[in-house]
Amino acid sequence: MTKKNIKGTVDVVTLGCSKNLVDSEQLMRQFDALGYKVRHDSENADGEIVIINTCGFIGDAKEESINTILQFAERRRENKMEKLFVMGCLSERYLNDLQAEIPEVDKYYGKFNYNNILTDLGQEYRADLRLERTLTTPGHYAYLKISEGCNRACSYCAIPIITGKHRSRSIEDIENEVKNLVAKGVKEFHLIAQDLSSYGLDKYKALKLPELVERLSDIPGVEWLRLHYAYPAQFPYDILRVMRERDNVCSYLDIALQHVSDNMLKIMRRHITKEQTYELIKRIRDEVPGIHLRTTMLVGHPGETDQDIEELKDFLKFARFERLGTFAYSNEEGTHTYEAYEDNIPDEVKQSRVDEIMALQQTISAEINQAKIGKTLKVMIDRIEGENYVGRTEFDSPEVDPEVLISINNEGVKIGEFCLIEITDATDFDLYGKPMQIN
Repeated sequence: MTKKNIKGTVDVVTLGCSKNLVDSEQLMRQFDALGYKVRHDSENADGEIVIINTCGFIGDAKEESINTILQFAERRRENKMEKLFVMGCLSERYLNDLQAEIPEVDKYYGKFNYNNILTDLGQEYRADLRLERTLTTPGHYAYLKISEGCNRACSYCAIPIITGKHRSRSIEDIENEVKNLVAKGVKEFHLIAQDLSSYGLDKYKALKLPELVERLSDIPGVEWLRLHYAYPAQFPYDILRVMRERDNVCSYLDIALQHVSDNMLKIMRRHITKEQTYELIKRIRDEVPGIHLRTTMLVGHPGETDQDIEELKDFLKFARFERLGTFAYSNEEGTHTYEAYEDNIPDEVKQSRVDEIMALQQTISAEINQAKIGKTLKVMIDRIEGENYVGRTEFDSPEVDPEVLISINNEGVKIGEFCLIEITDATDFDLYGKPMQIN
């Protein structure tokens, strides 16, 4: 017997990055206002409407998105839902192909026209709710998208193909969104964009990230601001002063460097040199003592040599990044590299280089964590997991960075609140501690 759908329920499945998550949250708020029951990433997505928000950035992400669509398309064929919609980066990039290959989907939408789902269902988009979201994160933190798109045109990257040119939101718009979220209990904000460094150039003809962060930090109730996805070339150095002067701006920066050798930086069209990269890291660390840096490295790009990898390893020993991810090159249609180079580095060599870099980073991360034993750090408590409260310091972003584990036997620790934690032990990627003071 076919299970009956839950009427009036919309299931939203989000794949990919936090920028996609913000889009899902905005759409969910619209459905909430219409009286639907809205669920996110439900283990049993059996509502009458299912919406899949896809990622189309690199090969693994595209494969996950396609497999998810196929899974729900099979259920749509069996009439286990009334509507199946697909939105996001994958359908923005491959709309015609998806329509032809997976026709079971009722309709595909791109990354920017997903509000048409509402009108296609005979509903009305509420413009008065455009700054509101139904948060899928714990209620004490939220992602805050300050711009969309990218003008950088790195050789390997499909993001500009998907998102188009860089477009900054107005400072006033972002301030109003933050005030709304603070009123709902949000204390911690993660500023996100494809390129934080360029914020303001299109709208104000100047680098406005420092001013934006200052104005957000002045809003009562904003206790932590954290910056994600800066670009190294034309870096807005005044943001370092803001970090140093403002207690609620975390000493944390996510800045994607991708490589360091002049050979690879030129091939990858990164608009920066090896010497400038070294100078950038030194200046950041000099101006913000104790800052924690997250970066990503891309290995296996056509043209990369063993010597390039050795230069990268030397750089990592110098920079000693607190957080680092490494990815193997993915040959993406429409990019400069796809058109100009042969993807001739074998997959096993790419993976070997990833493993080599991450092994080095594991040693560095372990040493950095061990040095925190005995220190007292301000920690935001996110959740309970097993026998522990799980929290983060100002140096840790959700999902991707180390966590602080505190036994649930400690009284007074509360989810969504800060407390001072003495670090008592450390592993390669996590810290353990006990509360010193409850705020």
